[in-house]
Amino acid sequence: MRLVITFRTTAEAMAMERVCREQQADGRLIPVPRSISAGCGLAWCAAPQSEEALMQLMREHGVACEAVYSCLV
Repeated sequence: MRLVITFRTTAEAMAMERVCREQQADGRLIPVPRSISAGCGLAWCAAPQSEEALMQLMREHGVACEAVYSCLV
C-alpha cells in the first residue's frame, strides 16, 4: 500500500515536489494511478506512515491537495 496525494493543478504538484525536496520528505511525483480520477494528472506517492508529516508540511507551506488515497501503486 502507498499513500497517494492528488492535486487540482500542476503548479500545486510541483510546489509539493519542491517543498518535499527542500525538507527531505518521503515520496516522489508519479502519474495519477488509473483507479483514481484527479485534476492535473500528477500525484505525490509516499509510504502510508508519512501521511501526518506530509500533511503538516503542506499546511506549513501552503500547498493544497485535491484528495488523499491509500492504494496499491
